[in-house]
Amino acid sequence: MINKTILKTITFSAIIALIIVSGCYYDNEEDLYPQVIPCDTSNVTYSGTIKPTIDQYCISCHNQGNLQGGINLEGYNNVVNAGNIPPGTYGSLYGVVSHINDNPMPKDQPKIPDCKILQIELWIADGTPER
Repeated sequence: MINKTILKTITFSAIIALIIVSGCYYDNEEDLYPQVIPCDTSNVTYSGTIKPTIDQYCISCHNQGNLQGGINLEGYNNVVNAGNIPPGTYGSLYGVVSHINDNPMPKDQPKIPDCKILQIELWIADGTPER
């Protein structure tokens, strides 16, 4: 009888220990539930939305002093010229940032965030408004 009691006690203790150890998981709320920042696609304009994206991801290689690929993205007119090529074709602003053509940009870098790509696509589809 003693052997069965000891076996039951050991089994019960092992189960309790397993529950306690598995309950000590050290994730914090930010890791478990990351904050999803919504993509603002309302009122997408060059000055308010596209220029900051160009400045952050493109202008270092595509400016008057550094015309990589012969493309200057300084100023509204230059960006519109790059953006008005039909989306999805080689050289189009949307085509290169979405990585759907043979010349993905930024060169040798990961794609820019999907929200920024969507904003560029909507801006082109909406006729490239400046303000």
